[in-house]
Amino acid sequence: MDGTPRNELETYRAAHVLYAAGDPVGALRELAPLLDGDPARSVLELAGRAFFRSAQLGRAEEAFGRLVELDPTDAYARFALGRTLERQSRHDEAATCYRLAVAMDPKDDYVDALDRVTGSR
Repeated sequence: MDGTPRNELETYRAAHVLYAAGDPVGALRELAPLLDGDPARSVLELAGRAFFRSAQLGRAEEAFGRLVELDPTDAYARFALGRTLERQSRHDEAATCYRLAVAMDPKDDYVDALDRVTGSR
């Protein structure tokens, strides 16, 4: 780069490229300036995914919880929060998230996750 500061979109895209390349920590370094204040939902989602993938589960829970607060009807945010809780062995809380995700959008991944934590099937 030529030393010119990047705008938010360029920063987000650079973070996304790093995440897709298997570098969630690098993605989080890129996202850091965008996470201050009131970040866009897309920034929160990518950060949550990067926190999860890098096993920063408390921070992932915070990011996905914030997404749920912003839009309680976001099935993916509920699912991702459930995955984060499940990974922390908080299965009852995860099941609640998964039930809501399934009710909003009965995708196979969501149903399978619910079955996994509730012992169904």
